[in-house]
Amino acid sequence: MKELYGLGTALTTPFTEDNQVDYPALKKHLDYINEEGVDYYVVNGTTGESATLSKAESAEILSFVKKYNAGKRAIVFGIGGNNTQAVLDTISQTDFEGVTAILSVCPYYNKPSQRGIYLHFKAIADASPVPVILYNVPGRTVISMSVETIAELAKHPNIIGLKDASSSIEVAIDLSRTLPDDFLLLSGDDNLFTAQASLGYKGVISVIGNGFPKEFYELVHSAMEGDFDNAKRLQGKFLDFDTLLYIESNPVGIKCVLDIKGIYDGRVRLPLAKASDELYQKMETSMRKEGFL
Repeated sequence: MKELYGLGTALTTPFTEDNQVDYPALKKHLDYINEEGVDYYVVNGTTGESATLSKAESAEILSFVKKYNAGKRAIVFGIGGNNTQAVLDTISQTDFEGVTAILSVCPYYNKPSQRGIYLHFKAIADASPVPVILYNVPGRTVISMSVETIAELAKHPNIIGLKDASSSIEVAIDLSRTLPDDFLLLSGDDNLFTAQASLGYKGVISVIGNGFPKEFYELVHSAMEGDFDNAKRLQGKFLDFDTLLYIESNPVGIKCVLDIKGIYDGRVRLPLAKASDELYQKMETSMRKEGFL
């Protein structure tokens, strides 16, 4: 599925002062990343604050992105959770026209066994009318899919890939040697992509791509084309900056960046809090240091 190679930007969700989805700001954001660099969009992920969006809001955002998808790029839609039946209900209620695949997170909080994880994703893959990308992010879910579980799930004809946010090169090596060559390995860790590309990863679902689409698009495609000198140079520019993005949780940091760049205000929904003045100062200093402003 080559339309999902390269830079997939995990879209943020802008909010108005009265805490509603800010669609004019979202349009401005889409125009910005469309002009600067993106291969496909990821809607309703963690970076989009999916945990605090209603089902109606998520569906409306998806419809909006479809409408203003100027380059007719692929769209991946986040549908996941720790209540399997609720996920299946959402799948049955979703309009999948224009959606290339769904991204489904490993069940959180319940702490299922590996067998439970397998059965959860099997049920989702059986029900979904579009292909499924697994999402392993143990830093948020506590539980982690084992390489063995991922390999077993990869046998399902409707499970096509994995977003790996394990933050582990050792896991990346194990995945790359264990999974079939046609299984889509995508990075969920912007800072690790150059290394992961050398292991056969086909792209990244990125937070940084929201704020620096041009620079990160160049990094991703340099690494995928084997120009590791250029990729390494660009990866180094993001090294310290990437850490700042997560000090006050994602997407607080990247929304701070978007605010500094004048794309839209950095408001987030509770229980997240807007970036502190200290983070704004540190972020702007880092951006100037690396030539991003």
